[in-house]
Amino acid sequence: MKLRIALCGALLIVANAYAEERSSGLDWLEVAAFAGHQTDYSGVFVYQYGNHVETSNIVHINDAGGEYEKLESLDGPKREIIRHDGQVWSYINHQMVQIDSQQGHSRFPFLLPEQLSALNTNYQAKLLGQERVAGYNAQVILFQPKDNLRYTHKVWVHTDSGLLLKASVLGDKNQVAEQYAFTQLQIGGKIDRSWGGRCDLVDVHGKDSSNPPKSVKGITPTNSGWVADMLPVGFKKTMEILRSMHGKDAPVVQIVYSDGLSAISIFVEPNDGDEDDVDGLSSRGAVNLYHKVLNQYLITVVGEVPPHTVMQVVDSVRYNGK
Repeated sequence: MKLRIALCGALLIVANAYAEERSSGLDWLEVAAFAGHQTDYSGVFVYQYGNHVETSNIVHINDAGGEYEKLESLDGPKREIIRHDGQVWSYINHQMVQIDSQQGHSRFPFLLPEQLSALNTNYQAKLLGQERVAGYNAQVILFQPKDNLRYTHKVWVHTDSGLLLKASVLGDKNQVAEQYAFTQLQIGGKIDRSWGGRCDLVDVHGKDSSNPPKSVKGITPTNSGWVADMLPVGFKKTMEILRSMHGKDAPVVQIVYSDGLSAISIFVEPNDGDEDDVDGLSSRGAVNLYHKVLNQYLITVVGEVPPHTVMQVVDSVRYNGK
């Protein structure tokens, strides 16, 4: 009897420790989601998938004037994005053009939403100790999915500020499918503010406030009537819009779902019979894309989930009426 009680007590301790560890992992992510917007920092980060490498410079400031960010590519074609609160500008064709705020919504180090409690249902969190990233101490957390419909995620969070320093998506055999990581970083201190402070971008590009950047419209919230019956458990709809897209004659329906770590987008558009509008799978890092022609429509599913998941979702898309 005493042995049974002792054994039950030991099992209870282990269960409590596991629950505490899982909660701590989620706590770290919640801190990182908040810190990405509240912390002043500047640095260089690298995005990698396969043999492809992209390097970007980022400056982020949050002060009395609001939240400012400048993101600039350091290799390849010139790419520059500037954000001030809900306003976003992009450097296109040698000029700054205002774009909709949903473009590039999930970006490093802002990969995490502020509400992450639902992750308990679909992921098992495990603390892996501390490592150094870009000269800073970081807590490492592994999020293993409880099914085979999503990827394993591994994140490194700065132990002091909570800023996300590195994030990896692990595919088959725990190989890195894609990864973001700071290589140079300054947190706090004297961040160069000469470009920010005013949303008219005068300090950045010498533009006169009487000649503001051109604006691109074409985003409308909608209830399209399109649904997907076979989304993985835990994916909730976060957005449904009708949007204009480059090269498309008619607006395209976009429906976005998220489980807190990954997103799946469904695009529905008229099938114009182009050669590219055929069934098929393509991949870039951890992002998989699948096309399927359904009657007179082209259905495209894009997600940071395994290939069989996007195929499962696209096969379940149907029109349910408005």
